[in-house]
Amino acid sequence: MPYFEGELRVPGSARFAIIASRWNSRITDALVTAARQTFAGNGVAEDALDVIRVPGSWEIPVAAARVAAGGQHVAIIALGCVIRGDTRHYEHVADGCANGLMRVALDFRIPVLNGVLAVEHIEDAEARAGGSHGNKGEETALAAIEMAHLLELLA
Repeated sequence: MPYFEGELRVPGSARFAIIASRWNSRITDALVTAARQTFAGNGVAEDALDVIRVPGSWEIPVAAARVAAGGQHVAIIALGCVIRGDTRHYEHVADGCANGLMRVALDFRIPVLNGVLAVEHIEDAEARAGGSHGNKGEETALAAIEMAHLLELLA
């Protein structure tokens, strides 16, 4: 039985996209920086990486759909930060964003990595943006490279 597993091997002329929210910019900027460094450290040239900034996490899926429809990228990573507040707005934004990203991935058959933090407190976000829990930007960039390679193997 064949066995397939992606590796941290960048396919030939692969382009990647980072779509990031400007909301909670102290957190999202740290996520974007780590993602860019991770792509560069794994052989993705700066001119093969597009960074798109949107107002908030709610806007990420529509930008991801436009990027995916263009057919120029092998993977998209989404970076944002939604922090619970006193209303249900948190659930609407976090769940809507996650559902939208999955829809883009399935509709366009492209890896869309969800690095949108949905946290209770700012400290939780800090822990996942370079603190004690690592950096979700780095994690999603690594997963994007691996998935792009895997899908190339499955073609």
